[in-house]
Amino acid sequence: MRKKAQKIMKHGSASLLGAHFSIAKGLHHALYAAKAYGCTALQIFTKNAATWKERTLTQDEIHRFDQARKDTGITEIVSHTAYLINLATSDSKKRKMSCHALVNEMIRSSMLDIPFMVLHPGAHMGKGEKIGIDKIAAGVNDVFAQTPGTKTRLLFETTAGQGSGIGHTFEQLGSIMDKIENKNRCGICLDTSHIFAAGYDVRTKASYGKTMDAFNDIIGIKNLFAIHLNDSKKALGSRVDRHEHIGEGYIGMNMFKLLMNDKRLKDVPKIIETPKHKDGFDADKMNLNRLRTLIH
Repeated sequence: MRKKAQKIMKHGSASLLGAHFSIAKGLHHALYAAKAYGCTALQIFTKNAATWKERTLTQDEIHRFDQARKDTGITEIVSHTAYLINLATSDSKKRKMSCHALVNEMIRSSMLDIPFMVLHPGAHMGKGEKIGIDKIAAGVNDVFAQTPGTKTRLLFETTAGQGSGIGHTFEQLGSIMDKIENKNRCGICLDTSHIFAAGYDVRTKASYGKTMDAFNDIIGIKNLFAIHLNDSKKALGSRVDRHEHIGEGYIGMNMFKLLMNDKRLKDVPKIIETPKHKDGFDADKMNLNRLRTLIH
């Protein structure tokens, strides 16, 4: 049993792997929690993700976070923006609120020296893909103009394609990236459940290779800075965003084995957003260990 545990830890050190951790007990607590799970990366919110209400960081919070980073040695940190932000909307009031919120998200993440921040691109709400893409890019360019001193890189997340959501094709994301004036400040976060739901088959070596080649051709692997590792509760092309435990959904274990051993992705932080519990047990520990045992 001890040898098996040592093997898991040895494998885990070979990849930047982590989970999304709660900040309910304080931003710094998430880092210590990640360390306790043997993680080398993590994702957090910097505020309540379900509200427009902003949060102003105190110097004490920033100090505690910096100290926790030093104590744990975890530097690969990803923040995730609030869910309400929608830069693609044609509703002028909501778009203004979204831009304001994104500016604040960028400032908070930069104050915490977080290298990456993930954003759902947005939904055009029936106005059309092109209009939505133009509004997203214009909004980001405006946010960047308002935050010239920040160092956090904004990552557009691949989406499942629910409703009028933008970002479910590599071409859409490529179009957004093309319109960003300062490309050194943005990139992509690939979500395995989302791309599968959007219609990208990754279950076999051949289909995984085809999908990653397409990503590289359209966007470029060099622009991939974070990965969300999630299985899918829904079938290929369902365009429904529902995460499942690793290896227990429609994607299956093979894709995760291929991805965890893809040398091109070794230095890309990989974060699970799988359900937190299963049958009353801690599912993060289970899912992380499943991924670690796949590394060879």
